[in-house]
Amino acid sequence: MLIELHLLQNFAPSNLNRDDTGSPKDCEFGGYRRARISSQCFKRAIRTAFKDERLLPEEHLAQRTKRVVEALTERLVARGKESGQARDVVARLLDGVNLKLAKEDKTEYLLFLGEAEIAGAVEVCLNHWDALVASVIPADTTGQTRGRGGAKRTGKSAGAGEEQAAIDAFDALLNGGKAADLALFGRMIANLPGRNITAACQVAHALSTNKVSAEFDYFTAIDDRKPDDTAGADMIGTVEFNSACFYRYANVNVEQLRENLRDDQVLAYQTVEAFLRASVTAIPTGKQNSMAAQNQPSFVMAVVREHGLWSLANAFVRPVRPNVEQDLVQRSIAEFDNYWQKLVTMYGERGLRGIWLATTEPEAVTHLANARVGGMDVLIDQVLAAITDGGAA
Repeated sequence: MLIELHLLQNFAPSNLNRDDTGSPKDCEFGGYRRARISSQCFKRAIRTAFKDERLLPEEHLAQRTKRVVEALTERLVARGKESGQARDVVARLLDGVNLKLAKEDKTEYLLFLGEAEIAGAVEVCLNHWDALVASVIPADTTGQTRGRGGAKRTGKSAGAGEEQAAIDAFDALLNGGKAADLALFGRMIANLPGRNITAACQVAHALSTNKVSAEFDYFTAIDDRKPDDTAGADMIGTVEFNSACFYRYANVNVEQLRENLRDDQVLAYQTVEAFLRASVTAIPTGKQNSMAAQNQPSFVMAVVREHGLWSLANAFVRPVRPNVEQDLVQRSIAEFDNYWQKLVTMYGERGLRGIWLATTEPEAVTHLANARVGGMDVLIDQVLAAITDGGAA
């Protein structure tokens, strides 16, 4: 069972997602320059919404970090362990599963770990504390290679068997920890390919339905303590921005989501609902303090289907232009509506279980008029009912 989400969202002048030069991201599509917001940017905003809007409990969320040693050490110290020794024990555990550390006790790359995995690692350390401590003994003065915190690694110790048991236990709990965001977006651990998790969700880069060109805001700033008889600005600069109506597309494989959540059906339903709500409300944070582009989507359509996936980005191969009858948002909705009908005419509706849309511009919808519902709450309820009836979650 597959869920598709299609959104049209018009942003006021903004710079929500910058490139390495500070300019709004863009690309060429259909032979025209378009504004773009990366999929990674929206996924980050969605994950943040899960927590900030309390859409999911924290025990079913994950952290993406290089600071795993710091995170585990803090929890061990809170449980009464000495900080330096705790760091050594954590480093030994990570090293045991081939998660190497770089500078400043950070892992070589970002690790996406569920709260249950982090909490489980703490319990592994505590349950096998003596054996792990025995593997890192105080350094002597013979010039032997020292480990972290003034410690050196031993070879085989009397507790080597239990130490390996700790490493095996830690490796075994790296199963995603039933973290909803991790289950949706997946993870890759280069050193532990067996602990990779296939993403249940695909998120496309958001593309503007209209052609865009760069705009520049020339700004000046005055020193509040500048003498009254002194002319001129104390700071000048430019900020690049644009304004565009974005087409956003994402999909969720419900069976993959359920598998990633270890067949927890209730959590799978909760995750789908949270994803739908967060996808609508989440807005990237780039330059928001300067531009406050807090604009909600004007059109949201959800599709539940048994197979096949349709992105409708090609509805906007020719850039949308407003006219005297319809503004940019209305014209974008109309083009989406027309292209959907073209696809249905060519490929049919086999495999579709349901289509529901909510929009602030109902007059722009023609072919999909029968799919319109009263609002987001109704749309979400219909999606959940469809996947429940299908036995997918």
